[in-house]
Amino acid sequence: MLIGVLCGLATCALWGLTFVVPRAIAPFNTMDLTIARYGLFAVASVVLMVNPRFRPRNIKPRLAVTALLLGGVGYVGYFVSVAYAVRLVGAAIPPLVIGTMPVILAVIANFRDRSVAWQMLALPLLLIAAGIGWVNVSIFSATPSGDEAAIILGIGSTLIGLALWVIYGLASTAAMQSPEAPDILQWTGLQGIGAGIGSLVLIPFTSIGTDIVFTGAELLRFILWSLIMGLAGAWLATLLWMIASKRLPLALAAQLIVAETIFGLIFGFLFEQRLPTLAEAGGSILQLAGVGLAIAIFTPNGRRA
Repeated sequence: MLIGVLCGLATCALWGLTFVVPRAIAPFNTMDLTIARYGLFAVASVVLMVNPRFRPRNIKPRLAVTALLLGGVGYVGYFVSVAYAVRLVGAAIPPLVIGTMPVILAVIANFRDRSVAWQMLALPLLLIAAGIGWVNVSIFSATPSGDEAAIILGIGSTLIGLALWVIYGLASTAAMQSPEAPDILQWTGLQGIGAGIGSLVLIPFTSIGTDIVFTGAELLRFILWSLIMGLAGAWLATLLWMIASKRLPLALAAQLIVAETIFGLIFGFLFEQRLPTLAEAGGSILQLAGVGLAIAIFTPNGRRA
């Protein structure tokens, strides 16, 4: 179990970069980074298949299609949604909203299993809502008149990313823990190919053919971030998360997403070279407290209490 937890935490650290990199690559846009990141993910997956160990063999067609869709829709759709949200609303809101995933998965499981009385969830859900609400209200109040539409679009984009991430978490864990679970290396490769294929539809929205102006240093920075996000933030992160999904129960694996929130906030504030505001710090504490309380409630000891 320790290996699964460590792999999950390492994955969350790599995924936390998603909340910073879209703003670090200017003047290149989100679509440029998406194509580069998932193109490299796909290339790495195909190159590794030179080794028979990485080739998808004996994987049922249904699971193969699932892997391709998880890469194409889950990864690409999630990344684009969150990247736009980061550019629109900054460092605080996206990781906080995405950080509600453990509770959402727990609630879904509770609808299915009825393992916890709903009144027990009232306090943690209230803390989470209050934390996110506090940050949102503070951002709206500090937003110049006329910019509110961008904030609303950013929040909406984050919610789309959250929905895609919940679906990804449920589907990937179900696949890895099924009796016909595929090989982790082969499963990662299929997701990489799916991500590469999915990113191709975004080519018309990239900077190709535009009058973009950039310096040599800006191009080098874009290339370096693309390599980091493609090889570490996509291929390696996917491999590590599949190991965690295989070794840990869904309830525990989902709880680790809280670490992505923490890493995302830390990276965001480091990038902006500032400390969090009172609302950002207070909202984060409330939200993490709510998630922690919900996690405790869903553990066996918490249910008996």
